[in-house]
Amino acid sequence: MAEANSISSILFVCMGNICRSPSGENVMRKLLEDAGLNNCVVCDSAGTIGYHTGNPPDPRMSSAGRKRGLPMTGSARQVTADDLERFDLILAMDNENFADLERLSNPDNRHKIKRFCDFCIQHSDTEVPDPYYGGAQGFEHVLDLLEDGCRQILKQIR
Repeated sequence: MAEANSISSILFVCMGNICRSPSGENVMRKLLEDAGLNNCVVCDSAGTIGYHTGNPPDPRMSSAGRKRGLPMTGSARQVTADDLERFDLILAMDNENFADLERLSNPDNRHKIKRFCDFCIQHSDTEVPDPYYGGAQGFEHVLDLLEDGCRQILKQIR
């Protein structure tokens, strides 16, 4: 894992950048703001595909997030090779996203790519499941995982 004092930028990555990764970005921003660290760490999100480029977060995900006090801001974009150079910590939501990021990376930045669920301590999931085709409970479970993992990342940053 990245050393605590070396994390000044975090990129959350899923497939389309409309459900999981923008939610991770919004959860982390809220935690950083609550801790008074929002000016110390830059958060962003991206997708491994560009299909949803320019779209806001999924309305169902936004609704679930707002119920938890999250602003649910963002605009979908596709991850770039430059992102892998620029960000200190790059968090893949699932194994397919992780593999896509590894293919885009080079040996100098591959160490920054981590599986998000490796940071979770309250949940045993190994991947953040894509809630896009499921019901409301799927969006809630994603937020539970993101809050769990982001709290652990915040502890490392502190």
